[in-house]
Amino acid sequence: MRRRSQSTRIKRHVSVTSPMQREPQLNPIGWVVFLAVGLLGLAFGSFANVVIWRFPRGESLSHPGSHCPKCETPIAWYDNLPVLGWIILRGRCRSCGNGISARYPVVEALTAVLWLVALLVYGPTVRAIFAAGLFYLLMILSYIDFDTMRLPNALVAILAVLGVIGLGAAMLSGHAVVPLVDGSGRLANPLLFAALGVALGGLVPLAISIIYQLVRGSVGLGMGDVKLLAAIGIFLGPYVLLALFLGSVVGAVTSLATMGASSGLNKKIPFGPFLAVGAVVAALGGERVVAWYLSIL
Repeated sequence: MRRRSQSTRIKRHVSVTSPMQREPQLNPIGWVVFLAVGLLGLAFGSFANVVIWRFPRGESLSHPGSHCPKCETPIAWYDNLPVLGWIILRGRCRSCGNGISARYPVVEALTAVLWLVALLVYGPTVRAIFAAGLFYLLMILSYIDFDTMRLPNALVAILAVLGVIGLGAAMLSGHAVVPLVDGSGRLANPLLFAALGVALGGLVPLAISIIYQLVRGSVGLGMGDVKLLAAIGIFLGPYVLLALFLGSVVGAVTSLATMGASSGLNKKIPFGPFLAVGAVVAALGGERVVAWYLSIL
């Protein structure tokens, strides 16, 4: 009885403490990297706000410095801290009291979150860097498309160039970099995989756009969206079709919800943001989404 009671106490002790012992067994360097990526994401998110506002207007991205768009008073560095500065100012200019859009901290926080998710999914690898770059440019393009109903060719070209660089890195190193989803978790033929993604990302939506225009007599999918999907295809390979499908579903649901409001009748909705959402989901869990879908058939 004495031995059994002792062994019981030991088992209880292990079962209670072992989960707690696993949690803090993280490399301190890992926490430093996690924090650094988060802070870097906030900083780049602040720059993303500059690009979103100035690029469509043809303004310089470096001059002048951050300033109030109403009174043009330069914003001090301590008021320009990502997220924190907006909270301290309570969303208003310190000089004139003009309201500052909540979009600024949202973009900054969203960039940090997306970069941290890329780090968690891909680990501290080169692949995570290219995933973060994809998410970053897609976010910028989404906001610009939402504001202007346009996807600037220059930014789409930068996205494509980033994908080609990642593809080159994969071919030279022999390690999976781009495409981000290769269908097997192993690097097979990155050039063929990416080429297939570009072809599907460009030709399929182009065919859909032509058919829609012939049937309905109006443009359903702009060439900017077609170019964006082709660029996304470099990163996702054939999984670009999953991005298109998910984006279409989210876009359709949003359109129906908007049509339900009187103010949303006959209002055009940009498709770029929905494609971006589909691309992010496909990049982070494309294989799992496809596996789940096949399992329910």
